[in-house]
Amino acid sequence: MTAQQFDFDTVKKMTTGSIPFAERSGLDLLEFSRGHVKMLMPMEGNQNHVGTMYAGALFTLAEIPGGAIFMSAFDMTKYYPIVAEMNIKYLKPATTDITIEANLSEEEIQRISEEADANGKAVFNLELELKDSNDQVVAVTTGVYQARSHNYKKK
Repeated sequence: MTAQQFDFDTVKKMTTGSIPFAERSGLDLLEFSRGHVKMLMPMEGNQNHVGTMYAGALFTLAEIPGGAIFMSAFDMTKYYPIVAEMNIKYLKPATTDITIEANLSEEEIQRISEEADANGKAVFNLELELKDSNDQVVAVTTGVYQARSHNYKKK
């Protein structure tokens, strides 16, 4: 699989602008390069009934990087990402803007590519930390994603 070349604005539109909830929440793409994304969920507009960040906003911030990082490394004309499973553990209340970074190594990109080419799909995991503006971890997540061929047929 050869990655398409997306410019920052296109990726931003595809990740935060194509999902109405994400766009309304103010989710923002901060960094994007091959195998790397960094995103931010603003506190403003995402408070819950006790004044901390709403759990659903944190979950959204945790889930979307899987698609964004996929765009950094794989050919979207052949494959698309889906989330198969997502777990989140909330560690402490979030009271500031929250950021998340996701990375895939070249070795992992190669493994996923080879498996998807051979089988029509490949599974990859992202274990991520959501951090507040003081660099404190407020939640940890494990996401199970698939790179799936547009021609994939379940057996």
